[in-house]
Order: sequence, then structure tokens, then C-alpha cells
Amino acid sequence: MDEILAKITDFGDQAHGEQLRKYAPDRYMVHPVRVMQKLKSYTDDITILAAALLHDVLEDTPVTRSEMQDFLETLLTAQQAERTAELVVELSDVFVKKDFPNLNRRTRKSKELARLEKTSADSQTIKYSDILDNSLEISDQDPQFARVYLSEVSLVLKKLDKGNPELRKEAIKAVEQSLQKIKRR
Repeated sequence: MDEILAKITDFGDQAHGEQLRKYAPDRYMVHPVRVMQKLKSYTDDITILAAALLHDVLEDTPVTRSEMQDFLETLLTAQQAERTAELVVELSDVFVKKDFPNLNRRTRKSKELARLEKTSADSQTIKYSDILDNSLEISDQDPQFARVYLSEVSLVLKKLDKGNPELRKEAIKAVEQSLQKIKRR
């Protein structure tokens, strides 16, 4: 399984190209890898781990679902590749600024949350890990935006309750700690 995940990591890294993390000079792929590594302590489901590695590919790169799924089918069964692609689609923001320029951030996030509430337990579990990883960095790197982001994801964690309950608790705790850290400043 580790060899397959390494190949998926390489695919994701190539897809993200020269993108860097917003607050560090790291290649973007370090974030999806951390998201996947956290999930490994909760599951060994290859579709969840693969989707964690690719969770931002459709949203942030020119790679299409078809291209991603074709690649996955070289490593996974057709059913696993399809399930992984479905999870990535569920995790990809739909209400983005470029497609909805007339909607403000609050409205877009509200619509996105309503959409996410209908997603599968597996995609919600990946979302918990994504929030957890992002929350650990943001309060130190951008306290001003962190107030907005952490408030948004706090609401997401309240509403998304179908995923792994232990990981959800861990994400809620991390968000609360990050909010407290900002308040102390």
C-alpha cells in the first residue's frame, strides 16, 4: 500500500506543480501528505488515503476528474479508483469566487457548507483531517485571517457529523485551541 500511496503522492505533487503552501516555502504537497498521514491512524482504507492525497487536485490544478481517475486505475481497482475520485469531487469546493463572483465569501461558504453536509461520512472524515492540519498552522502565520477561517471551520465541524467521531473531536479541539491562542494576542 505504501508504494501505491507514494505514486499517488507523486501524481499530486506533479499536478500541484510549483504551488507552495501559503505560509511556508514548502511545496504544496506537504499538506495533503500530512492530511493522509493523520488519517492513517484512523483507517487503512486505500480510497480514503488516496483521496486525502488528492483532495485539492480538482479544485486547485488543471487536472480533470477523468485524468485523475485514469491515473488511479493504473494503481487501484476500477471500483477503488471510482470511489477515490468521488471522494475528491465531494471535497472540491463548488462555490468558488471565480465561478460565483456576485456572491460574497460568507454566502459562498454558507452554500458550500450546505453542500458538504450532504457528503459521505468518508469525505467528512477527510475534511476533519484537512481542517486539523490547516488549523495548526494558521493561527501562528496569519492571526487576522485565522479569526475568519477558524470561525468558518468551527461551524463546518459542528454541522459535519457523519465522519469518524474521534478525528472530529481532535479537529474541534485543535480549532478551539487555535482560537484561544489568537484571543490571547
